[in-house]
Amino acid sequence: MRFYLDHAASSPLRPEAREAWVAASEVVGNASSTHGAGQDARRLLEESREQIAQMLGCDPIEVVLTSGGTEAINTALRGLWMSRDADADAIVLPDAEHHATMDTVAALHTGGAAVRAVPVDAASRIDLAAFTAALPGAAVATALVANNETGTINDADALARAASAAGVPLHLDAVAACGHVPLSFRMLRGDAPAATGLVALSIAGHKIGAPVGTGALVVARSARMAPLLHGGAQQRGLRAGTQDVPGAAALAAALTASEAEREDEAVRLSALRDRLIDGIRQVVPQAELLGDPVRRLPGNAHLLFPGAVGESLLFLLDMAGIAASTGSACQAGVAEPSHVVMAMGRSEQDARSALRFTLGRTSTDADVDAVLAAIADAYARASR
Repeated sequence: MRFYLDHAASSPLRPEAREAWVAASEVVGNASSTHGAGQDARRLLEESREQIAQMLGCDPIEVVLTSGGTEAINTALRGLWMSRDADADAIVLPDAEHHATMDTVAALHTGGAAVRAVPVDAASRIDLAAFTAALPGAAVATALVANNETGTINDADALARAASAAGVPLHLDAVAACGHVPLSFRMLRGDAPAATGLVALSIAGHKIGAPVGTGALVVARSARMAPLLHGGAQQRGLRAGTQDVPGAAALAAALTASEAEREDEAVRLSALRDRLIDGIRQVVPQAELLGDPVRRLPGNAHLLFPGAVGESLLFLLDMAGIAASTGSACQAGVAEPSHVVMAMGRSEQDARSALRFTLGRTSTDADVDAVLAAIADAYARASR
């Protein structure tokens, strides 16, 4: 029997999303065509966009559909960088961002962008004072709403206000946060001047039960952003190509379902998570919870197991039918220490000894029981 505790990597497909995808797949036509079939597809596409916009607190025209979080992040960072003012030469980058952000900024740095690093504290919270100090004159800033490894929730409102006050365009990575914390692009943007403050927010569909290959980037009407892809005027010219109507319908259905249950699920998952953490620390007293103990995603339990290699623990748990993670799924198969844990001031050895358990809508007490039954033996063996 399998016990799945890796929802942060990818959450199971929701029935609502599957049904919406199948139904939309029966609609024949390219949404850019002018004939009746094309307009039927266009109608469904725009209805889905409206639904997505309602869930994310933005205008429908601000929703740019993408193939997932990585494309959304690349579109935002590259697009804002290419549209920067001539005298702006820096990107503000917190130290514990997702690799989709870090690698994009690294590529831009190779092309001449200066990088202003911002530290995080021992709980992986972005240092607001350092973030604010790094902003003046920057071309673009980026930040996580919630850390994808530790689950720590940042003060997105304060980050957006700081960017607005400094006149710098800000991208927020909400991939890990979407479906778990309230998100309103409009409220986070506030009364920021045109083309500055929060101008872009990215999400990924498969984190909330939509199909893999779906996602969105919210782009403020006033944003100056060059397109990543060329070849058509779709989506305000920001993302060329034939639009995925079934994917849009499935994403809209998944967002709507996740938002409807978000508050109740937060209570349920928090209780399940706390039982998991307390149970692990009872049978493995050496285990240490990483990240903010209070302001964290409800389903996230990120723990340090001193003296044990995370990859070994992962293998032993997998043998017991338990799926967990040593960090970002985008780094799966790469034996390297967690840059997030090291950014928190921990040693490289600690960064190799962390394990992330993430719960979701299909998680039950049985999943927690399975971990608690296996973790002590797995830790003892991995420590040897």
